[in-house]
Amino acid sequence: MIAVLENGERDIMNEATQTPLRVTDSAIRRTREIIEAEGGGERYLRVSVLGGGCSGFQYSFALDDRINDDDTVIERDGVKVLVDAMSLPFLTGAEIDFVEELVGSAFRVHNPNATASCGCGTSFSI
Repeated sequence: MIAVLENGERDIMNEATQTPLRVTDSAIRRTREIIEAEGGGERYLRVSVLGGGCSGFQYSFALDDRINDDDTVIERDGVKVLVDAMSLPFLTGAEIDFVEELVGSAFRVHNPNATASCGCGTSFSI
């Protein structure tokens, strides 16, 4: 379900909890840059949760050129972020961000559902 917030941003809303999955301006901006560097076109950022990693689950970020029937689409400023139905419950209430630090830059998920996470920043447990 997509909701339009008071400030005009569009966020996904989980019907059960009404808690948004947020995508920051920085993540949208970086996704746009990556898509343009890859030649543009209909490309989307897919965020998913996979089994594995040092804490039990890990986040995955990839470009995709297809929207599946079970995908939830978060669209802001012409950029679409996709989350599949299996990953969505793990990401409810989370914020997807892109951070740039001295040691590197990366997409990060700030997930209130995670009870523990690994130092790598992409692995977590619930």
